[in-house]
Amino acid sequence: MPAVVNNVLAVVGRLMLVTIFLMSALGNKIPQFSGVVGYMQSKGVPFPSLMLVGAIAFLLVGGVSVLLGWYARFGATLLLVFLVLATYYFHAFWTLPADQSQGEMIQFMKNLALMGAMVGIIANGPGAMSIDSREGRENEKIT
Repeated sequence: MPAVVNNVLAVVGRLMLVTIFLMSALGNKIPQFSGVVGYMQSKGVPFPSLMLVGAIAFLLVGGVSVLLGWYARFGATLLLVFLVLATYYFHAFWTLPADQSQGEMIQFMKNLALMGAMVGIIANGPGAMSIDSREGRENEKIT
């Protein structure tokens, strides 16, 4: 594949990947802050207001970081932590009766796939046309 196509695909892939995180923060969590806090409280999330502020920060910082490929491994780690906690608290399909678990299992599996993408970025970096690659961080390994 020509390098220019590969470069464009890397950027488009990062944009597609982070859209769900950025839209979650900007389109739901920020404008509906008090409602989301109530929902979190109903799910047993400790310190829901504080946790929501943290979630919004992780979503925005992690999303922009991965999108730009700027300290992308750190951004992907933030998104991975968000996904682990969100999946545990909100998509625990194993706690539901069998006839009610299908939707949560689908959400769990979607989050698992997104976690895999974050692990891939943590392991391999953001790819071409990223700030990390321009600044020489692209090939740094986790130590």
